[in-house]
Amino acid sequence: MYRLELGDGDIHGVSQLEPLLGYPPGPSSSVPFEDLPPPKMSSKTEKRHWTTYIWDTWDKPAAERRFLFKLDACLLTYAALSYFSKYLDQQNITNAYVSGMQEDLGLHGNQLNYITTAWTCGYVLGQIPSNMLITRIRPSIWIPTMEVIWSALTMILASSKNFETLVVIRFFVGLAESTFYPAIQYVIGSWYKGDELGKRACIFHTASALGPMFSGFLQTGAYNGLNGVHGLAGWKWLFIIDGIITIPIALLGYLIMPDLPSNTKPSIFYTQEQIEIGQKRMAEIGRKPPAPFTRKKILGFFTTWHIYTLVPLYILFNNGGGPANSMIFWLKSFNKPGHQVYTVGQINTYPLGIQTVQVVTTLIYAWWSDIVRARWPPMLFAGTWMMTTCIVLASTPLYEHITRRWVFYYFTGCNGGLSGLILAWANELNSHDNEKRSFIVASCNMFAYVMQAWLPIVIFPQVEQPRVFKGNVTTACINFGMMSFAMATLYFSRRDERRARKLRESTAGSDVSDDIVLEDDIDGDIKKVKDTSAEALDPAVATLEHRHPAHLA
Repeated sequence: MYRLELGDGDIHGVSQLEPLLGYPPGPSSSVPFEDLPPPKMSSKTEKRHWTTYIWDTWDKPAAERRFLFKLDACLLTYAALSYFSKYLDQQNITNAYVSGMQEDLGLHGNQLNYITTAWTCGYVLGQIPSNMLITRIRPSIWIPTMEVIWSALTMILASSKNFETLVVIRFFVGLAESTFYPAIQYVIGSWYKGDELGKRACIFHTASALGPMFSGFLQTGAYNGLNGVHGLAGWKWLFIIDGIITIPIALLGYLIMPDLPSNTKPSIFYTQEQIEIGQKRMAEIGRKPPAPFTRKKILGFFTTWHIYTLVPLYILFNNGGGPANSMIFWLKSFNKPGHQVYTVGQINTYPLGIQTVQVVTTLIYAWWSDIVRARWPPMLFAGTWMMTTCIVLASTPLYEHITRRWVFYYFTGCNGGLSGLILAWANELNSHDNEKRSFIVASCNMFAYVMQAWLPIVIFPQVEQPRVFKGNVTTACINFGMMSFAMATLYFSRRDERRARKLRESTAGSDVSDDIVLEDDIDGDIKKVKDTSAEALDPAVATLEHRHPAHLA
């Protein structure tokens, strides 16, 4: 029979055969091949109770259901509230700009773009270091602490006297906020299975739409109700109120934010038994706990296809919604000196329909994706919808058929909900290596914002708003590219599934000596096969490199 000998700290090598063969991997094991259970059937062939299409915990054992209820209540509540506050603090600069800050500080030209770019630079620089630290530092301490810092900096924005001060403070706001989104997606990916992950990632992500929605109403209330109070303009009150809202949420995070399954301690929220349930659930799907960093491990991040398809996929998604920012400038363009069509309040609130579309489509995509157990169909649907929207906005006049243009501006929110699905896919496809999973999730978000730091200035310059013809055309092309990389990711993941199936079939049918042992040499490839008999192991084993369980297509 075969004997697979697996060591601690395994990265991409032999231990990956366990999840490929349907066996829950452990930290260290020597498993007779004939004792391995039959391979797991594809999730698409499993008989499922109808209630699981509504919510995925309703058919689970009572103990697991109670554990997931607590996990959802703590992790998703804190994640959604914090993301909501993060987007308040991230988006309020645009609302403030059109609500008096431009005139009060004498801003002009593309200076709003430069202020936004300063935030993006800070946001980019902090993401990968933070996500590497989060595998070693408790998330329940690191994430809330950074939230306290960015909320304090947001309130300091109210004291800005000039363009330079805005740029510096926004840079540090971005640096502190960089820790949040990829870290939360990594933590969510550390607790949930494939049929649960899409919904959680997207429920959390809907807060990114609710933040700007609330910010619009908040700015309207601040401008109308607080403008001039204590000598402060309404746009300054927006920054102060946003900070006041954020700090209590950060303090809540110290209390309810869970850590990882490997380092969460028993508390008033989780018993030891429930923590063990969480650990067992991740072992069942081959999602590895943290392991030591080594030089070979880090080099292994770059020797598989995952980083070369998932990162471009996320970059293109993240930069595929630029036309959504044009509506607020379009409404403002109706106002001429001595003739006002839309009030400041209307300019801030009417574009909120974009976020409404985003919330609705995000939830639809999440349930759709988990029900069919595939991440790519919503990406093709949303990409096609967004391409069509961009073509219409580029090819139609600004001030004819106002209702049609209004509706298509609202449609620009149709692809905003894909973020959670793409990062859920990244979590699933890299389950075999905890640190690589964290690195790729952070890389997706970081490189997306590297592109965002300069691309909007080029294709959506403020001086060309709201027409931005080249921006709309370019965005249509970006969405086509996004769909292409989604298909590339699907191709490679299915290729790995085929190779794993062939490996299983060939090894199951071979007659090889008991003395054959597969050794992991830590560098991620199966390079050494000790054969003390005259027969050699199937060549598929010797050539299989860096494979992983592609649980979802």
